[in-house]
Amino acid sequence: MAILLQLIASGVAVGMIYAAIAFGYQLTFATSKTLNFGQGEALALGALFGLTLVPFIGYWLMIPLVLVFGFALGAVVERLGVRPAVKIKSEYGWIMATIALGIIFKNVAENVWGRDDLKFPSPLPETAIQVAGIRILPMELLIVGGALLMMLAVEIFNRKSIWGKAVVATSNDIDAAGLMGINTQRVITLSYSISAMTAAFAGVLVAPVTLTGATMGAVLALKAFAVAIIGGLESGLGVIVGGLILGVAETLTGFYISTGYKDVPGLILLLVVLSLRPVGLFGKAVIKKV
Repeated sequence: MAILLQLIASGVAVGMIYAAIAFGYQLTFATSKTLNFGQGEALALGALFGLTLVPFIGYWLMIPLVLVFGFALGAVVERLGVRPAVKIKSEYGWIMATIALGIIFKNVAENVWGRDDLKFPSPLPETAIQVAGIRILPMELLIVGGALLMMLAVEIFNRKSIWGKAVVATSNDIDAAGLMGINTQRVITLSYSISAMTAAFAGVLVAPVTLTGATMGAVLALKAFAVAIIGGLESGLGVIVGGLILGVAETLTGFYISTGYKDVPGLILLLVVLSLRPVGLFGKAVIKKV
C-alpha cells in the first residue's frame, strides 16, 4: 500500500504538468476552434529563458518575466501562424503553420542555448520529505500547487475581468459576441497569449525535476494533447481529471509492468474515449443547425 500511494503521488505531479499544458489547448480551442501545436516549444523556450535569468534574479523573480515572455510568444504564434489561415478560411492551414513555427522555435533554441540538455537549479531542497508516510520531493508539491494556482488564476480572470468575460462570450458563440461589439480577433489573440504563457510557466515548474533543452517539451505536449482529448477540449475540469488519470496510469504501469510500456495506458485510454465518447469525458456534444 505504501508503494502504491508513493506511485500515485508521483503520478499526480506528472499529471498536473500534462493538465497545465492541456489547459492551454483548451483555451485556444474554446475561442477559435484552433490549437497551437507548438505548445511543446513554448514550454521549452519558457524553461530556457528562465534558466538564463535565474543566475541574475533568482527563481521567484524570474517567473513573472517568463510569464510575460510566454504571453508575447503566444501573440506572435497567433499573428503569424493562425490569423492568416483563418482569414482565408483555410480549414487546416493553421495546423501546419503552428507546427512550422514550433520547428522554427526549436531551431532558434538549439542555436541560442545549444543541443545539450542543461541542469535547471531547484529553488527548493532536493531532499524528499515525509508526508503521511509518503516521500515527496518539495518540487513535486510546487508543481501541483503551481499548476492548480495558474489554472485558478485564469478561471478568476475569465469570471471577474472584462477581457475574461469577452473570452467566455467568444467561447460560447463567436458570431454573437462579434455582433455585441466584442473584438473577437483580439480575444483569440489573448487566448493564444494565455495559452503560451501557461506552457512557459509549466516549463519552469517541471525544469528543476528534469533536464532542460530545446526538445524537452515535445513528448510533454503530445501527452498533454491526449489529455485534452480524453478530458474534453472544452472542459477545464476535464483536462485536470485527464491529466491525473494519465499521470497515475503511467507511473503504475512503469512500476508494476515495465517502463517500456508506461505510455501504453494513455494511448489505450485515448482510443477508448475516441470510440465511445469523441467529445471527451467532460465534453458536451453540441447540435448545430445547418
